[in-house]
Amino acid sequence: MVKKTEDSNVRTVGRRKTAAARVRLTPGKGEIIINGKKLKEYFNLQLWQQKVVSPLAAIGKDKDYDVSVKVAGGGITGQVEAVRHGIARALVKWNIDFRPVLKASGFLTRDPRAKERKKAGLFKARRAHQWRKR
Repeated sequence: MVKKTEDSNVRTVGRRKTAAARVRLTPGKGEIIINGKKLKEYFNLQLWQQKVVSPLAAIGKDKDYDVSVKVAGGGITGQVEAVRHGIARALVKWNIDFRPVLKASGFLTRDPRAKERKKAGLFKARRAHQWRKR
């Protein structure tokens, strides 16, 4: 796929556990808006902010694109990783040459781990009754 024109944008979806992030990537000055708030307001921990920006930083384009995200569901960490997944997918859709770098960093892989369902006769998914002798 060739590079997009300056007036276009790319839309993708990133997911993690029960969180889903709808990402829109446009050329700009590096502004990231999540659910109508700036990145530092929505994800206030430095670690979360670094995770969100990491796909852009991996290709060296953290100041070249504006990112707009609508994220829902899950917890805060699931939302962070869903946003990261969506941004990485948008970058690959924008320019296929970014794929090897993002794939090697593991940003394009959808993490399949999720909470296991509770089974009948058990306390939790795997936690059984405690055995006692007397």
